Amino acid sequence: MQTIGKFLLLVFFVLVLKTGQAQNFIESADFNANKNYVLLAHPTVQNLETIQFLVENKILQLPDAEFIGVYSLAESYDYSKSIELIKVPKMSKFHLQKIDKEESSTRIYAKNEWTLTFKKLFDHSAGIFFFGGPDIQPEIYGQKNLYSEVTDPNRHLFELSFLFHLLGGYQNQEFIPFLQEKPGYFVTGFCLGLQSMNVATGGSLTQDIPAQTYKKMNAEENLKLKKDQLHRNYWQEITKDPQLMGINFHQIRYTAHPFFLKTVKADKELKPTVLSSHHQSIEELGKNLIVTATSMDGQVIEGIHHRIYPNVFAVQFHPEVPALYQEGKKLKFAPDDNPKSYFELLSPEDRTFHLKYWQTISKAIEASIKAQK
Repeated sequence: MQTIGKFLLLVFFVLVLKTGQAQNFIESADFNANKNYVLLAHPTVQNLETIQFLVENKILQLPDAEFIGVYSLAESYDYSKSIELIKVPKMSKFHLQKIDKEESSTRIYAKNEWTLTFKKLFDHSAGIFFFGGPDIQPEIYGQKNLYSEVTDPNRHLFELSFLFHLLGGYQNQEFIPFLQEKPGYFVTGFCLGLQSMNVATGGSLTQDIPAQTYKKMNAEENLKLKKDQLHRNYWQEITKDPQLMGINFHQIRYTAHPFFLKTVKADKELKPTVLSSHHQSIEELGKNLIVTATSMDGQVIEGIHHRIYPNVFAVQFHPEVPALYQEGKKLKFAPDDNPKSYFELLSPEDRTFHLKYWQTISKAIEASIKAQK
């Protein structure tokens, strides 16, 4: 019995060790400083599988790159499923890096407990993605909480601090951002990722678009707005139809900034239809951020670009969703609609726009990789 006990104890310690190694990639023997790495903030199973889909289908064209998911252990998300996922053979290019230490909201815009780790990750990567998610705590951008539902405050502290270290901001003008050392480094965000980029650089948010921008206080009033003024689906608050999609598709328009027309090479006549799922938006712009696209009525900022760093840009919509690029489940926006897949709801021209956007991302990361060699 004593021998069996020792054996079980040994197995336990081996499993603990392996789990720990799976979350500390940059300290492991598998880390290779000569490889090309791209960081993924908040590496949930969904986000990891999304990037894998985009790479596998050559939508994101990075054949030689590997990915490091970075996150704070203080986040509310359980990353045990992500640890299991990266053990699957097709996920061999995905790794995880946990950050143990915590920080207070008063220290995220300065050198802090995370700074050295942020710098090491920055030094050994070509870029980083920031994904969608829940509302940022308004006190971070100097507002009272009026309409925000904050479910993961520590995730926001971590990601905002990382973005501040990369880009700098109005909150601490003396801080020298990491990108001053590598100005071609790639940084992008989708939805919350755009909002985080704005807040991290000193901007603020509209906490609820219907209530604060359009003065609509409930779902029934919201649905009286034009469809292009809705940024998620409020029918779900009225009826329990299981076929209703939680998102909305609406058009956007480009500003005079050349990002979409010259960099993305989008059709100048096209008002592309995009997948939208948010109720907050940029209010005051952060330091060195320029607007590249808006909603059709100009009330919601849909795209931003950095004034100094060419490969730093973000969008309020979701170009990363796999269902945009393949046939999937048929859903409805309104109860009386005919069900359609996301793929069907985009025209061929809309899909071309999205593919060109991913080509732009691929080229930006390739440029960052070449600049480091």
